[in-house]
Amino acid sequence: MDIEHIIEKLKDRTPKPLDIRNRYSVLIPIINNKGRLEIIFELRSKDLTQQPGEISFPGGEVEGMESYRDAAIRETMEELNIGRENIEIIGELDYLVSHAGITIHCFVGTIEKIDIGEIEPSKDEVDHIFTVPLDFFLNTEPDKYQLELETVLNEEFPYNLIPNGKDYNWRSGKNIVMFYHYGGYIIWGFTAKMMNNFAHTIRDLI
Repeated sequence: MDIEHIIEKLKDRTPKPLDIRNRYSVLIPIINNKGRLEIIFELRSKDLTQQPGEISFPGGEVEGMESYRDAAIRETMEELNIGRENIEIIGELDYLVSHAGITIHCFVGTIEKIDIGEIEPSKDEVDHIFTVPLDFFLNTEPDKYQLELETVLNEEFPYNLIPNGKDYNWRSGKNIVMFYHYGGYIIWGFTAKMMNNFAHTIRDLI
């Protein structure tokens, strides 16, 4: 082993977050509904094992060697039951790295060549869809609440190997949870956080 081999190994490497167990990708779908830009949301099926009955964007876990972009497109096609020709990716937003060991990449795309009333989502995954005018998010700040994240000690950890043992100065964290209220729907959590990021990214266009 010499330094040249190390340089060769590292020079073209793309950094990625450590300790990520699952990779997810979602799409914020924009549709032109009678001249008004609206965001499509899904109410997830109540029969799903993960987040049943919650509001989300189309998306899911990245499979195999596919890219985050391809995963967002595939999941949108499956969940909204539309074709590849109906989806036009226009950009990518900031991505989330969760304390739960997951990363979520968020793309923005337009839904083309189909009217909102013609979309019949997959009943296996989606109870129904609804839209919210993009202007609502540009003009509305979500409610924000803070949760404390703390280290929970257990008896298996080798406290004798670290300074001060159980009295080590463990770092705590904060999780900001956002909520939008619209027409009887509660848009919250990661979905609200990504929508808020999108709104702030384009707000200077108003």
